[in-house]
Amino acid sequence: MTWSVTSGLIGDGQAGKEETKAPLKALELIEKHAEPAIFVFKDFHSYFGSNNRPADAQIVRRIRDLVPVLKRSPRPKNIIFIAPSLVLPTELQKDVAVVDFDLPGFEEIHEVLSQMIAANRESGRITIDLSENDGEKLVKAALGLTLQEAENAFARAMVEDGRLDVHDVDVILEEKQQIVRKTQILEFIKSQLSMDDVGGLENLKRWLQKRNKSWLEEAKRYSLPAPKGILITGVPGCGKSLVAKAISAMWQLPLLRLDVGRIFSGVVGSSEENVRMAIRTAEAIAPSILWIDEIEKGFSNSGSSGDSGTSTRVFATFLTWMQEKTNPVFVIATANNIHALPPEMLRKGRFDEIFFVDLPTRKERVDIFLLHIKKRLRHKVAVGDFKLDTSVLNKLADITEGFVGAEIEHAVIGALFEAFSENRAITFEDFEKAVRNTVPLSVTQAEQIRSIREWANVRAVAATAKEQRAEYSQPSGTTPEEEQRSNDIMTSRGGRTVDF
Repeated sequence: MTWSVTSGLIGDGQAGKEETKAPLKALELIEKHAEPAIFVFKDFHSYFGSNNRPADAQIVRRIRDLVPVLKRSPRPKNIIFIAPSLVLPTELQKDVAVVDFDLPGFEEIHEVLSQMIAANRESGRITIDLSENDGEKLVKAALGLTLQEAENAFARAMVEDGRLDVHDVDVILEEKQQIVRKTQILEFIKSQLSMDDVGGLENLKRWLQKRNKSWLEEAKRYSLPAPKGILITGVPGCGKSLVAKAISAMWQLPLLRLDVGRIFSGVVGSSEENVRMAIRTAEAIAPSILWIDEIEKGFSNSGSSGDSGTSTRVFATFLTWMQEKTNPVFVIATANNIHALPPEMLRKGRFDEIFFVDLPTRKERVDIFLLHIKKRLRHKVAVGDFKLDTSVLNKLADITEGFVGAEIEHAVIGALFEAFSENRAITFEDFEKAVRNTVPLSVTQAEQIRSIREWANVRAVAATAKEQRAEYSQPSGTTPEEEQRSNDIMTSRGGRTVDF
């Protein structure tokens, strides 16, 4: 027999009488029912209370009175409460068994997709252009949705352009955004970047490329586990956050940014539940990428007692999940001040690898200048007679020794403002002026950068490729002062010589 507040008890000759809509009356009828039965109560958790409302004391007491009656009944009778979330008063916790009903798995969603493909192929109205791997990507993208949500997402992908192909992965991911928005802790990042937008860091790029598609079924033939994640540390402004966004595009996986500050906001006791909710959401839409920007600011005080141990418990929950997780959630953490992180987070097993991003080499500065100038110099009014060739790029790289990627970008923007303010085309002198007006981090934070390099020298892998790291010993300054400045910048370059 089933019960809902709109229809009352229905089944076994019971036609849903008006009086059985009242929960107390329905529970009374269960006690009087003489035959074996299973009673399914829909959405009954609303009577069990919430954060804003206490449980209904009469209903809780009536259920507790009913428990011994059910146990002693000569005819077996059971009650099943169906609810979208676990809400259970303390008084009932020892009398109620909790059964989690998981979201549909790969096989179930694959069956839904197969049925929809078969039906539309027969009708001929939709063009199906999917290989076996493409279909697997669509199914993997739909993991975390209910069967109804998955079916709606596949249907929307079909009707938008009259075809179903691997490019419809983006449509599926848009459906997942609805799940993420409701947590208010995670932010769904839709990145338009690609790895081509990241200058240099070839060693890190190769590592990521080799692990692309490692969450697909074909990786199981090699008995490969899904990668756990990476920690990227280094000089501020060298592209750590840019890499996180580019990985999402390379792997075609949803990118979720975890705001650690929101975890610790709210009422007392909610922080632990917030981090568990964030973990559940990331796993529900797996395979996915969980990005924690500047992780040291969120977990650096995990050993302090000023918050009655809340940060310690949250940190322990997160560490345990990182160590034991089996769902394909790839964690990308970025850190500027690596010394602030607890040692437990840095040991093997938490992350697959720790990468160190140093100041760009000369070759990397050429790549970064090329990216930003090409991206912004598109209109002929701004370009004029300016020729972007190898000679210009090499000169720009030479005069920006010690600049980070963000400073190079702002030098390009500053040069464009010089030209814009005088309503003319850009010139090389505009770039020179913008560079002269910039004091790089390699000068203002020389001690901090040296400290990061010393730490990374034996603990992290260099993100820059070996062939480009050779430039560290070849400073480009021509005068003794410039050469000494370059030598100071290049001293103690960090990063273990591991190449992928």
